[in-house]
This record gives sequence, structure tokens and C-alpha cells, in this order.
Amino acid sequence: MTRTIIESKTKTVIIGFDQPFCVIGERINPTGRKKLAAELEMDDFSTVERDAVDQVAAGATVLDVNSGAVFTNKMATDPRYADNNFVEPMLMPEMIRRVQAVVDVPLCIDSSVPGALEEGLRACEGRPLLNSVTGEEERLERVLPLVKKYNVPVVAISNDDTGISEDPDVRFAVAKKIVERAADFGIPAYDIVVDPLVMPIGAMGTAGQQVITLVRRLREELGVNTTCGASNISFGLPNRHGINNAFLPMAITAGMTSAIMNPCALPIGAAKIAEKRAEVAALGIMLPEDMDDETFVTLFGLGSTKSKAGKEMEAIRATNFLMNNDPSGAEWIKFNRAPQAEGEGRSGRPGSRRRR
Repeated sequence: MTRTIIESKTKTVIIGFDQPFCVIGERINPTGRKKLAAELEMDDFSTVERDAVDQVAAGATVLDVNSGAVFTNKMATDPRYADNNFVEPMLMPEMIRRVQAVVDVPLCIDSSVPGALEEGLRACEGRPLLNSVTGEEERLERVLPLVKKYNVPVVAISNDDTGISEDPDVRFAVAKKIVERAADFGIPAYDIVVDPLVMPIGAMGTAGQQVITLVRRLREELGVNTTCGASNISFGLPNRHGINNAFLPMAITAGMTSAIMNPCALPIGAAKIAEKRAEVAALGIMLPEDMDDETFVTLFGLGSTKSKAGKEMEAIRATNFLMNNDPSGAEWIKFNRAPQAEGEGRSGRPGSRRRR
């Protein structure tokens, strides 16, 4: 049975067909997050630390750490700061140190810059997952030696020098090529986690069917574990959570063993709360003056002011249970047990009472 082992300083996570689905938290990534990139430029890692804690609390068992930033203010005086090859090797190890200081889960070191990957490997405790290698010749020659040198597993993305093919047979052939080239370096197939590339279903109607077929082939013919950017399937569509919640169980039952995804339902912002309060007041609905925001958003079904596990985590945990990868449903029960409020007895109500 294929098992990919990744470790932190004290914890081990096994990615495998007979294991609970591995959720790799994706939030620590400045790409497309201008506020986070600006904070990193100012040596402010508070959002990185908060995202690490929140994702683990929501159920992520591995955290992806992506250093893909350029520093727009610093580049005015030093143009090298516009170059990822200059910024990321400095940034990655510090991000990893900050994350390891607040959580103890294995990490996935994520960069397109080989220098950043190696600096991350030097800073990382345990046995991280390296993200990533592609079928491009230059990338194979630069990344696979790192995988071998540090004895770590690697994400293999199914694109090569010709780009990303819409043909699933081509993507399978690229994955097979990477597995074979890795073997030439003495890297076993169980240390290759293939990303077959999930296409947006809004742009390609067969995208869901394609990835299911690919995952089955990768499991049956190559015997490798798989991962994906789960939210890609719903890109550009309304109610993305609804699509993601259907896609993930389908992918898991086909043999997918992990996903890089956001495990959190992001908290509702102050502007949305103020807008809803104004709407409620306009309808003449009287509420207690001292009602706090969390009570208010819960009452009106807006979510929460706090970061909590998202709906995708519910779908994943249910699938783990149904696939017998959650013995006796212990994790499912734990996930659905409401936290006790301060001062409550074991019954979940204030104080306690005798059984009748």
C-alpha cells in the first residue's frame, strides 16, 4: 500500500489510500493577497501566524507555505526586490520559522524558485513535502536532486515544456514521466504525490470527469498518491462551496488522497455586519441594544465573526467516515460536537441536572 510520510518536529502525517484524507492548508500564500504581501515587506508575520493557527484549528493536518511575493516599495531603491529569485530565498525560511513557532504540523514548502525550496528545506524541522516539480526538463534537473539530497516527498504537477494540456491522457503521460525520472534519482514512487491538474468546470464541462478518471489511473497504474488545488474546479462560478462540497467526496472515492485547500470559513467582515444591521433596522425589527456581533450574525445566518471550519471540511470528514477511514466515527462526532460555553456543565446547559 502506497504511503507518503511527512513529519514535523514531533508529528507524523501519512498520505495514503487507507488513511484519512489529508488537508493541506493553502492560506499562507501572498500571491493575490496584496495586504499579506505588504505585511511581509514590512517584516510583519502576524497574518502568517494567525492563518497557521486558524487552519490547524479548522482541521488542516499539513500547512502549505508559499513565499511568492515581490516587494514593490523596496524595489524603488533596489530593483532586485522585483525578482522572485531574489526575494523568495530570503523570505521562505523566515516564514517557515514563524509558522513552526506557533503550530506543530508538517509543512509543504511551496515555491517556483529552486533557491527558495532549498532554503525552506534547511529551515524546516522534520520531513516536509516539497511543492513542486513539473515535467519541464530544467525543473526536473533542478528539483529532483533536492528531493534526493534532503530525502523528502515531492508534489509532481502534470505539465511540461509544452504547457498544460486539456487532454487527460497527456497529463497522465507527464505524471508517468516524472515518476520514471524520479526513479532514476533513486526516489521511490511512494514519495511522489501527483497533482493531475484540476481545470475549472466553468470553462471545461468535462473537467470533473477528467480528474476522476485521471486519479483512478494514477492510483491503479502508477500506484501514487494524489493532490490538487481543490477550489480550481469551481473557479468563476457562483456558490463555489456547493461545487467543492460535491467534488471532494467524488475525488476521494476515486482515490485522491490529499488536497491543497482552504479549510476555513472566513469570518464575516464589519462592513457586511453593518449592512445587515441597517437592513434589519429598516424592516423595523427590534433587537437588544447589547447584542454582540457574533450573536447577530449567528441569528441571521451570516456565518461567524470568527474563523471556523468550512463546509468543505464537513464533506471531507463525512467521506472519511463513509470510507471507513474514521474508525467508529470518532472524528466525525468530535467535529460535530458543539463547544461548551464557559460555565456549562457536561449536559451543555448552564449548571447541571439529575437524570430523570
